[in-house]
Amino acid sequence: MQGEGRKHDFKIYKEDVGSAVLKEIKIQGDSGFQGIAEYHQNSEIPKKKTKNRPLSAAEKAENKRISQERILVENIIAKIKVFKILSNKYRNRRRRHGLRMSLICGIYNAELRN
Repeated sequence: MQGEGRKHDFKIYKEDVGSAVLKEIKIQGDSGFQGIAEYHQNSEIPKKKTKNRPLSAAEKAENKRISQERILVENIIAKIKVFKILSNKYRNRRRRHGLRMSLICGIYNAELRN
């Protein structure tokens, strides 16, 4: 997969990752993941309104619940990107990538506790 350029996460999921994800794992995505239910039954994406059909109060509440759960993960990813390990191409030894990610996540968790 290296050297293929930019690619949307959902396209990568469909091509490579989808078969490796366990069915028990719940996937939450944004509206860019329309159609993920065809590939993974235990998935949630926000409902979209159309020109002719506005969202009901229950659908709005469901969208709010999904976004409240997702925002926590999105904020953590943004904090990790400060260290540039996720936002830039990783140019060091692949073997050490997991170790460095663990160290960065440990620093972030220590920061949260203080």
